[in-house]
Amino acid sequence: MSAAHWWQSGVLYQIYPWSYQDSDGDGIGDLRGIEARLDYLVELGVDAIWLSPIFPSPMADFGYDVADYCDVDPRFGTLADFDSLLASAHARGLKLLLDFVPNHSSDRHPWFLESRSSRDNRKRDWYIWRDPGPDGGPPNNWISDFGGSAWSYDEATGQYYYHAFLKEQPDLNWRNPEVRAAMLEVLRFWFARGVDGFRIDVLWHIIKHVAFPDNPMNPDWDPAMGEMHRVFQLNSTDQPEVHDIAADMRAIADAFGRDGDERVLIGEIYLPVERLMRYYGVDGEGVHLPFNFQLIDAPWNARDLARMIGDYEAALPPGGWPNWVLGNHDRPRSATRRGPDQARVAAMLLLTLRGTPTLYYGDELGLRNGVIPPDRVRDPRELREPGLGLGRDPVRTPMPWDESAHAGFTTGEPWLPLAAGWPQENVAVQMACPTSMLTLHRALLALRRATPALAVGSIRLIGAEGDVLAYEREADGERYVIALNLGPHPARVWLPPARPVLSTLPGPLPDAAPDHLRPDEGLILKVETAA
Repeated sequence: MSAAHWWQSGVLYQIYPWSYQDSDGDGIGDLRGIEARLDYLVELGVDAIWLSPIFPSPMADFGYDVADYCDVDPRFGTLADFDSLLASAHARGLKLLLDFVPNHSSDRHPWFLESRSSRDNRKRDWYIWRDPGPDGGPPNNWISDFGGSAWSYDEATGQYYYHAFLKEQPDLNWRNPEVRAAMLEVLRFWFARGVDGFRIDVLWHIIKHVAFPDNPMNPDWDPAMGEMHRVFQLNSTDQPEVHDIAADMRAIADAFGRDGDERVLIGEIYLPVERLMRYYGVDGEGVHLPFNFQLIDAPWNARDLARMIGDYEAALPPGGWPNWVLGNHDRPRSATRRGPDQARVAAMLLLTLRGTPTLYYGDELGLRNGVIPPDRVRDPRELREPGLGLGRDPVRTPMPWDESAHAGFTTGEPWLPLAAGWPQENVAVQMACPTSMLTLHRALLALRRATPALAVGSIRLIGAEGDVLAYEREADGERYVIALNLGPHPARVWLPPARPVLSTLPGPLPDAAPDHLRPDEGLILKVETAA
């Protein structure tokens, strides 16, 4: 087997900087706080950290409204703090990825301030401006992902500007060569500073249909879905020209990645699998990893999961490397969605499937969604469409480190309340408990790192019955079987001669492959080879 790239064999760990570790008592996490926790990440066993946005921002959408792409927001620190964090991460063998937000800027960005100043400003075409529709209203029926029209009227210049998200987040016009050049220069700035890659925010959004036709209406829309789903985003996203832009980004990453210092691009793309695959590029010139979010919302039963895994593997283009995600800063936490017992099984699934896994901070503790009182809500999604369960604050609560005040996250008042259960679900308590979720994650990550079959080997689904999902991983003649009981009852299994090496449940391991899995049990077994 040829040597794998670090982004293939490694495990990514997403940090939401607001919530990881505060170093100065203002209740907001920061770069110095992250640096102080790097040793924890090394002990956990991850290989790379991805930071959600750290750039200067008015924080209308908590950093996804960027006012300067080449600096650090004072809430998080300084460029010198970033350089220190990067050097400390590299000294520990950790890679560091940033969150690139190319689709839109802040309305406070100097580019947009110029653009909206007059119709003949030289940066007018850096954003998307259109005359009112025939009725004097918005140019078309496109809806913001946060609800309401995706067009806002500018009284001073008599035109509407487009924003796929908040009105404070105007979309850049990537059809303008000057915009394209300026944004690609941002990648070069951070690559030259030493970052190892980028997660590219809403990559599939950045090019719109050139004629701006209406989006088709969704006949099955229900208000509980959120207003954005009233239409199918056929014309406002996923246009063919986006792949040329992805190829330009990839060329820059590859140019900086020569001489063994490889860089990686990961695209945030919520699309059906057949369309997702196009983002690898025709000949691998797209992003290295188009994020695969299927596990987050997958029906939690063995047959559907087996079908999903098989279909995804079959759809991969030649040379395309798979990846898997269980949670992130926008979606409900795994332990909330599946319960604490199945969250352990899900962790084993994530870390033993073929492909690069991304672990969201706190999931290694089994953190659950926080409960946010109405007067503490910060997320604009919840504020604009309250009561639909679309708010993201519950999955962004501060990381609980110990049993001290505010869980060791801050000496001040946390920007969001801690999730319930933090006195037990914190790092210090779980580090000392041999049966904790954290201990399980450390064992899974250590086994994965030490076992090429689990890190980069092939995968073959194994026929199973009832609630059992089973598959085999193989590399260099070593074979491992993973058998997962996705139900609350004992489940019969038919396994080859094999030695159990790790279970999601406490207790001694059997000497040989069992004929039953315990309720909510995941089991990794090393297949015996003939002498």
